[in-house]
Amino acid sequence: MTVTALTRKPVRRGRIALHLGCLAALLVMLYPLAWLLATSLKPADEVIASLDLLPGRLEWSNYSTALDGVNEVSIWRLLGNSLLIAGGAVLGNVVSCSLAAYAFARLRFRLRGPLFAFMIATIMLPHHAVLIPQYIIFNQLGLVNTYWPLILPKFLATEAFFVFLIVQFMRGLPRELEEAARIDGCGPFRSFFQVVLPLTRPALITTAIFTFIWTWNDFFTQLIYLFDPDKFTLTLALRSFVDASSTSAFGPMFALSVIALLPIVLFFLAFQRFLVEGMAGSGLKG
Repeated sequence: MTVTALTRKPVRRGRIALHLGCLAALLVMLYPLAWLLATSLKPADEVIASLDLLPGRLEWSNYSTALDGVNEVSIWRLLGNSLLIAGGAVLGNVVSCSLAAYAFARLRFRLRGPLFAFMIATIMLPHHAVLIPQYIIFNQLGLVNTYWPLILPKFLATEAFFVFLIVQFMRGLPRELEEAARIDGCGPFRSFFQVVLPLTRPALITTAIFTFIWTWNDFFTQLIYLFDPDKFTLTLALRSFVDASSTSAFGPMFALSVIALLPIVLFFLAFQRFLVEGMAGSGLKG
């Protein structure tokens, strides 16, 4: 037996062990999703009493009950409210964070370093620390129980994480491109929109994906600002389902959870290629 054959066996065994370990980790991570899907088809008594993954009998009425809505509000109204808030947050973060990132990454102005450091420091500030002052401001403006408190801050570049992400991406772009644009007569705004912004597309899509997921799953902030059931989102409707019918609504609640999860999965699958590119790419092709 040659030396090459002897060395191949440990390598193959290592690869098999690595693949088995990855498969085991995948099963552990997918188990909660499988449990959610299975529980959404269980009768109410099996949800609490049984620990089996598969239901004893399929209860398709859970989905029909979930599709009827909550508190006389249709599922389509709840879905539309969630899409409106998430879509507005995505648009606000992409526009404002890209403009702020361009200023920090490309422009020269006084106190740029201290302002950038202050912006980075806000990442460590808990969201609950600013919630009360923000609520007081929006209450004085008469915007409580509207969607503006959930959307308007996104247009003010308040998400320091996304500003930092786009800044790091823009710093990897060659400055020669903007210098060539200035020679052709482009100012800062035209250079931003026609040169830098198209190359920053992977970072912008990464920002959009995370913003959509975080806003869609946000419960606490929406609970603080929204009172009218007609303005509720799917996230708030899940809690309202339990409040309205107590433990007997566990089956429909899990069915509504599956329905609420579908837009996130579809949005992620549609843009996952750009997510990887935004994390690892340099912004240039070829």
